[in-house]
Amino acid sequence: MAANGTKTQTKTTPKTASQKTTTQKRTPTSQIREGITKVRHGASLNNTAQIREGITKARHGATDVVRQGTERAVDVPVGAALSAADRVNEIVEPWTATETRERELKSIRTRVEREFNKFERRGGTARRKATQRARQTRNRVEREAKQRRRSAETTLKQNRKKAEDAITKAQTSVSERVSTLV
Repeated sequence: MAANGTKTQTKTTPKTASQKTTTQKRTPTSQIREGITKVRHGASLNNTAQIREGITKARHGATDVVRQGTERAVDVPVGAALSAADRVNEIVEPWTATETRERELKSIRTRVEREFNKFERRGGTARRKATQRARQTRNRVEREAKQRRRSAETTLKQNRKKAEDAITKAQTSVSERVSTLV
């Protein structure tokens, strides 16, 4: 693009067979090299004008590149500053008028209450789940303790009965021996 906003067009020379296979963008540097190569290889006088024209276009192309780089170096920080100013205005604007300030405060209050209610529901759910897990654990432990106690009582009763039977049997046999002796 030229400084006045119109597009500039450059003339291209006819391509040779080797140039037709690859399409390359012609840069100012490549145009200068091409012109110098033509001069070195004895370009005819009618081509000299074309070479000068190519070199002039290359120089203008180089200045265009520098100009575009300079414009970009200026435009980027200016654009960033304008964007930042717009964002600050968007943030500050609702607080400047009484009506919009009240609306903004009401909106913030509503959002805070909504978040507060969300936290309360989540906390209640977590508390109920923890209570339920504690109750389930307590019931499981009590159930296992009862089973162990019953098992121990059953084993104790069986061992007591065996011991009593053994004592009774031994007592009977001792009584019988004593009676035979007496």
